[in-house]
Amino acid sequence: MQELERRVINVGIVAPGGSQSLDIVGPVDTFSQVGRIPDAGVSYAVSLLGTAPGPIRASSGLRILPDRLIGEAGETFDTLLVVGSPDVQDETQDLALRDWLLEKAPTTRRIASICNGAFILAAAGLLEGRRATTHWQYAGALAARYPGVHVEPDRIFVRDEHVYSSAGVTAGIDLALALIEQDCGSGVSLAVARALVVFLRRPGGQSQFSVHLRAQLTEQSQLGGISDFILANLSEDLSLARLAHRAAMSERSLMRLFREELHTTPARYVEAARVEAARSILETGTTSIQQVAHRCGFGSTDTLRRAFLRHFGIAPGDYRQRFQGPARNVETKSDQADLRIR
Repeated sequence: MQELERRVINVGIVAPGGSQSLDIVGPVDTFSQVGRIPDAGVSYAVSLLGTAPGPIRASSGLRILPDRLIGEAGETFDTLLVVGSPDVQDETQDLALRDWLLEKAPTTRRIASICNGAFILAAAGLLEGRRATTHWQYAGALAARYPGVHVEPDRIFVRDEHVYSSAGVTAGIDLALALIEQDCGSGVSLAVARALVVFLRRPGGQSQFSVHLRAQLTEQSQLGGISDFILANLSEDLSLARLAHRAAMSERSLMRLFREELHTTPARYVEAARVEAARSILETGTTSIQQVAHRCGFGSTDTLRRAFLRHFGIAPGDYRQRFQGPARNVETKSDQADLRIR
């Protein structure tokens, strides 16, 4: 059977020298995978654009040959992604790149940054007054250098109308998957994620740090035992008083330690741990939402729903459906009863 004609979406990826190679090739491979999915209805024509003659030398030393330079790209792009370099100071002074972006912006449907590309968009004024993110190591510098940008330092990616920004490295893949979902629907986006063996299709509101990674950061500190206790006892009483007693310190001292080492409170840390555990169960099984809430210590499905909305902007039932897709979304009777809280 002959495949229906696909709508072609023109994507430009601008990569200065010094960019991380995965920031470049991750989105390229993600967009290109759509063309291998039958009935996607869309294919992406991706152009890699350099900012200086010759190959793009990535931070790893890998040399990548661009399709052409930005000055040679006279066409209109549907979507522009701008990759950043660890040497953000030099890149923001690239006046030719800034002027080119300002010329292209009015005719571009979506503009996005990956990692330190946020500095380049900010230097061009494209993030002024907008919410944005970047790699966690550089979020403070972005906020200090461009006070008109509302930096959200711990997000995977942020959308503010037609302008997107993402954290670095693998977050560029998350951003590309979100753009594909916007164009083609969740089924195609999920098929791409599976083809790329992306284990978690992370929503933009997710933290750049998982709770388990935060726990590893505390292994050599006084919080190490408390972090392990929380993760092993999510369904139990994890109130501040219980945790302080477990740590053999005052509640005030425990609060101070959490703020100093993890930049959060015990209550927020416990909620994040419970949400992460609930999300994992929803992604990999058919356990009812009521059972998930009980196992993860939320007490009720309504409490679980409110926590999910705070962290991901989506209810747990909808999250399961979007992640697993129609083929795996097997509802139990308990889930059917929970439809009212989606």
